[in-house]
Amino acid sequence: MSDIGDRIRAVLREIPAGRVVSYAGAAARAGVANGGRTTARILHACSRKDGLPWHRVIRSDGRIALPPGGGFELQKTLLEAEGVEVSPEGRVDMRRFGW
Repeated sequence: MSDIGDRIRAVLREIPAGRVVSYAGAAARAGVANGGRTTARILHACSRKDGLPWHRVIRSDGRIALPPGGGFELQKTLLEAEGVEVSPEGRVDMRRFGW
């Protein structure tokens, strides 16, 4: 994995339980401008293999990006288990639960 990938994965490992960050926010913390799509690719390719907390990464508008029937329900359940309040539509208050 590239230096950029390593930096983003390091940031993803640091997201505390009960907090969420946007794809772009994770990249920005890693020093990667405009890296939201890179974060998404890393999560898609490496989250299971590397044990990354994929469920703590959401869209910058506070919504779960995964569609119903395609991971939405699991992500919502995992976030709620950590105390994150998620609306039925999949929205999280980033001011309250953002990292």
